[in-house]
Amino acid sequence: MDFATMPLWAIAAGIVGLLVALYFAKNVLKESPGNARMQEISKAIQDGAMAYLNRQYRTLIPFVVVIFIVLFIFTSPAAAVSFLVGAVASALAGYVGMSITTRANTRTTEAARSSLNKALGVSFRAGAVMGLSVAGLGLLGVAGLFLIFGDAQTINSFAFGASAIALFARVGGGIFTKAADVGADLVGKIEAGIPEDDPRNPAVIADNVGDNVGDTAGMGADLFESYAATAIAGMLIGYSVFGGHGMGEMLFLGIGAVGIISSIIASFFVRTGEDANPQTALNKGLWGTNILTAAASYALVHLLLPATYTSANGTVITPNRVFIAILCGLAVNILIGLITEYFTSNQKKPSQSIAKASETGAATNLISGLSVGLKSTALPVLTICAATLVAFEAAGVYGIAMAAMAMLSTAAIVVAIDSFGPVADNAGGIAEMAELEPNVRKTTDKLDAVGNTTAAVAKGFAIGSAALTALALFNAFSELAGLTSIDILVPTTIVGLFIGAGLPFLFSAYAMEAVGKAAFEMIGEVRRQFREIPGLMEGKTKPDYASCVDIATKAAIRQMIIPGLLAVGTPVLVGFILGKGAMGGMLAGGTVAGFLMALFMSNAGGAWDNAKKYIEEGHHGGKGTPAHAAAVIGDTVGDPFKDTSGPSLNALIKVMGTISLIIAPFLH
Repeated sequence: MDFATMPLWAIAAGIVGLLVALYFAKNVLKESPGNARMQEISKAIQDGAMAYLNRQYRTLIPFVVVIFIVLFIFTSPAAAVSFLVGAVASALAGYVGMSITTRANTRTTEAARSSLNKALGVSFRAGAVMGLSVAGLGLLGVAGLFLIFGDAQTINSFAFGASAIALFARVGGGIFTKAADVGADLVGKIEAGIPEDDPRNPAVIADNVGDNVGDTAGMGADLFESYAATAIAGMLIGYSVFGGHGMGEMLFLGIGAVGIISSIIASFFVRTGEDANPQTALNKGLWGTNILTAAASYALVHLLLPATYTSANGTVITPNRVFIAILCGLAVNILIGLITEYFTSNQKKPSQSIAKASETGAATNLISGLSVGLKSTALPVLTICAATLVAFEAAGVYGIAMAAMAMLSTAAIVVAIDSFGPVADNAGGIAEMAELEPNVRKTTDKLDAVGNTTAAVAKGFAIGSAALTALALFNAFSELAGLTSIDILVPTTIVGLFIGAGLPFLFSAYAMEAVGKAAFEMIGEVRRQFREIPGLMEGKTKPDYASCVDIATKAAIRQMIIPGLLAVGTPVLVGFILGKGAMGGMLAGGTVAGFLMALFMSNAGGAWDNAKKYIEEGHHGGKGTPAHAAAVIGDTVGDPFKDTSGPSLNALIKVMGTISLIIAPFLH
């Protein structure tokens, strides 16, 4: 195998991933969509989700066109084309995944009438369409553009295109889903005293739509961005470390290829028995992917790399040393997931302690939740630190980049497991609204409970991968900008450091404020319908679901603009006004503060959510008690933490990194 053929192998693996995604999509669509009422509800969710996505992409077209023109004029046509391909590919992955998951929800509900395993199969295969689309299009885009233009630096704007879409997808999707969720919970559960997913609640369809635009399209765009940015940053580092084009550069494409194939093979391990825990089946898929990727990577590094190579700065690189770095990335993958599960699962002490604190009111619930979220940052930070040190000791900056690529190589199965969650959640909602037999809801609740955990674990994966991606981007920026060190005694560097550290706080504030404003409109509409529509509370009249979907859509599109412009504009201003040293300081400050904030907000939100569910299972008095009311308030605060601001910070720190690569050659 030589340098010229590796991009072809990577392209082939990307195409295989997309073909398997197509196979899974056809497999899902063959299943029965259920009765007329179930199809009607599913159609409302699908129409709302696709309408939102279409409006979001239309809103972003002027932004994409302006960036394309700027890159075309000031960099090169190749860079402009790469940016456009990255933006389109990211949007396409989201569109394809949403199209299938919103069709799979009612099919999962119908499958739940037969067996748990069949329902798991339908929902997981729907998620796998999204996962394989993300990894397949990501690898295909990077390898294809490299084959055409022949240089990783030329195509690094592909990652920026993906970053731009991911940022707005995360922010806009998060605002939509939490505006709907807060409106549905506060008015429905607290004020009206009706159950979750009750068809009388006007915000219930918007809430189900939000699950898809936030957790499916948002997560897919987030990890598509990480995948592309890590591959390109790694190739830039490989080019520098190995002194030109060669297999050290191409190895990143190879790791991506074996990760996709491993994910495909492991996806067939996901099966469960009727009385078994579906989490075990999903763990088989995740662990299988990691084991297969590790085994294939060991063979690949020995096949592609020289027995010993000494870089210009004296770093000794061998296949076994690089393989150690790969294992570091895969270990972070597993450990971050386990840590996140511990701090957010309702079967573990942290979440249960929040539930206990709810007995004395909302204030103690909130204090306990904040404490859990703050504590949850320590172990992931130590994990990232340990992996970084071991990977660097093994193979220098090349090892750090390879650890990041190894972690992202499993993105297909992680996105599949994450996207399964919204499908299962929607399936339970459809069972409730269609008034199906209780055993159906019991089956979907089993899947939904697992989906809550997998969503938290996937968020942990996304945050951990964002941190490693940011480290790879930081090293790539240093190479392109000619920075051998960053002197924090230089005033401009200190200024950049503080601006970078402060940006995640300001960004999060705008995102949280946006949810509050959108939720205010949603709450007003839900109250109006309960007040003005005769017979609604008695179940004699249907609510106006469409008006709530429209409110959430308009609010999300309107409110996502300021955080998005803040994230894109600040790095450019700092770089060109204060210089490359300040830009390096900003990347350092933004990465550290953004990583910690993302962990704190995501884990606190997940713990609040599962504390509420723990009480709803019958603990501490169960539903309808003061403890439950306090837990619902905590969950309402946690919703924008875990589904808006927290995940959006991943996109923020990566946008800073991808922009830095583009402007690095122009900085003084």
